[in-house]
Amino acid sequence: MSDAQAPPGALERNEAQVSTGSTLTDIFFEPGKVFEALRARPRFLVAGLILLVLTCIMTLVLYMRVDMGQVIREQMERSPNAAQQTEAQREIGVKMGKIIGAVVFPLSVPITIAAGAALYLLGVLAFGGTINYKQSLAVWTYSSLPPAVLAAVIWIAVLFLKSPDTVDPQRLMVTNPGAFMGEEASRILVAFLSQFDLLRFYGMFLAALGLRKVGKLSSGAAWTIVIGLWVLGAVFRVGSAALFGAR
Repeated sequence: MSDAQAPPGALERNEAQVSTGSTLTDIFFEPGKVFEALRARPRFLVAGLILLVLTCIMTLVLYMRVDMGQVIREQMERSPNAAQQTEAQREIGVKMGKIIGAVVFPLSVPITIAAGAALYLLGVLAFGGTINYKQSLAVWTYSSLPPAVLAAVIWIAVLFLKSPDTVDPQRLMVTNPGAFMGEEASRILVAFLSQFDLLRFYGMFLAALGLRKVGKLSSGAAWTIVIGLWVLGAVFRVGSAALFGAR
């Protein structure tokens, strides 16, 4: 049926299905349809901006509710080099830590999107799929959006429900077992358990679906890419915890 023969209102409905507003809402409820539309008309800018805004809001609320200076100071006092630092050096470190944290969290969003999309592109091409970088950006941003929205809700709720004195910024996401480990627990163990996060798995499901729909891959190939990147990320975070005490 040509456009001229289409029933009244059909073209408007079809256009609404691929509009940005429809895409942003349908990704929560009909992700398969969204990724099929994104293959024909990839977009990522609005979703990427939402991810950036959510990160800025989460960072702002964290700094409003928690004395990050005290958190950084306590971390510095637990470090092996604490005894060699003067009080003035610690104060400088605290100030720099607060500034770096406030800048790095939001700045990590575009960097992660750009790098993640590049890895998706390489993965799809390696498995014989067809995808371009713009489509990879669409898959990354829209597969990240629903978990990020839920994470922001949980993050802010925990910050307001818990006393600021009892908040550990590294254990705000209560969707993984690492958040429930005691303070005496090994940082390596906490980093390992934190990788088994429900929201992260939700994002992996969306990413595999997106790569299958947009990249024209088999389900097995799409999941191989997603799980492979998850394993690499887990190894990096656990390794960082082992070397630097990061979680």
